[in-house]
Amino acid sequence: MMTLRTGNSRIRSNEQRRARAFTLVELILVMTLLLIVMCVALPSLKGFFRGRNLDSEARRFLSLARYGQSRAVSEGVPMVLWIDARRGAYGLQQQAGYTDGDSNAVSFALSEDVRVEVQVPAVAMPSSRLNQTVPGVGYVPMIRFTPDEFIGENSPDRIVFRQGANDAIWIIESANRLKYEMQASHSPNARR
Repeated sequence: MMTLRTGNSRIRSNEQRRARAFTLVELILVMTLLLIVMCVALPSLKGFFRGRNLDSEARRFLSLARYGQSRAVSEGVPMVLWIDARRGAYGLQQQAGYTDGDSNAVSFALSEDVRVEVQVPAVAMPSSRLNQTVPGVGYVPMIRFTPDEFIGENSPDRIVFRQGANDAIWIIESANRLKYEMQASHSPNARR
C-alpha cells in the first residue's frame, strides 16, 4: 500500500536547505580555531622543515654520486664530482681531457644554512692528489668515478653535511669501496 505525504513540500525542502548550511558566525569560528592551531604548531614545524633541508641536501648529493657512477659506466668516460666547500657548491662533469666539453655537466649550490666538509682518506695521500683542478671551478676535492664502476683511490672517503652545531649527515664510502652511503649519525665504529 502506498501513501502520499501531506503538506507543502516546497516549505519542507526550504527548511532542509537552511538546516544544512553553515552560518557566517560558524565559519568565522572555525577559521579562528584553525588560526590558533597554526600559531601553536608553527614553531615546532619550523624545526621540522629546517631538518628536512639538511636531509634533502645530503640525499641530492648522494643521488648525484650514483648518477655520476652510472654515467661513467654508460659513457665510458671518467666522471668527477667536485666539492667546493668554500663557495658552498658541488657538481658533476666529465674528467677534463677526454672530450671537448660536457653538455650534461651539473652544479648545485648548498642552502644558506647548510655547509659541507670533505675529510681525507684514512691513508693519507699527498694533498696535491686529493685536490685537483676542475675547469671552471678551480683546485677542489673531488670524487672520481671510473668507467669500470670503481671509485678513484684518491677520492675522499667522508663528506659531512652540517646544519647548525649538532645536526650532521655523513656520506661515507662503503666498506667495499664501490659506492657511497648515508649515515645520519657518526660514531668511530660506524665505518667498519
